[in-house]
Amino acid sequence: MKNTDTRSRLVNAMQRTLQRNGLHGTGLTELLAQAKAPKGSLYHHFPGGKEELALAAIEQTAEQLVRFFTRLFAEHADPLEAIAHWIESALRRIEASEFRLGCPMAAAALDSNAEDIDLRLAINHSFNRVQQQLASHLNTAGHPAEHSADLAALIFSSYEGGLIMARVAGDTLPLERAFRALLGHVRLQQKAFPNEH
Repeated sequence: MKNTDTRSRLVNAMQRTLQRNGLHGTGLTELLAQAKAPKGSLYHHFPGGKEELALAAIEQTAEQLVRFFTRLFAEHADPLEAIAHWIESALRRIEASEFRLGCPMAAAALDSNAEDIDLRLAINHSFNRVQQQLASHLNTAGHPAEHSADLAALIFSSYEGGLIMARVAGDTLPLERAFRALLGHVRLQQKAFPNEH
């Protein structure tokens, strides 16, 4: 149990650090201090070091988002209401962090370089996984399959871009504006799919 707890603390610490600093802005000393773990435990659980730990943190982030969406879409019959609640919770979180924390996946992606092949593949896989799940929920709610995939890509890229802009601005307005326009546009589009609901 203790080993599992240490591994979880390391992954959680990396997830928080990615949100704040990206991958290359993260020092091992800071990371281990946050996890309250000795240096040897990092290489015990993650022989590949910081990069392997980052991959685990990216995977955990995607898994958390998938679980969150599963619950959210189960609670709201209208998928756009579910999405609106998601954005409201994101706005609360970024404000509570005083605009210090973004999405771990986006932060790691922005901080990556051409040599970070495994990291980029993992982030891309996680982005795709989240978008596919969004598309599946939209399709289940009645949106045509192709439209659901396109809409999911638009929603998720608007979220990531809006979150980055809000963090830089120190203001939630960029994310609020993006989704106010997006959800209003999709509501109008729904008229083209009269049999979807």
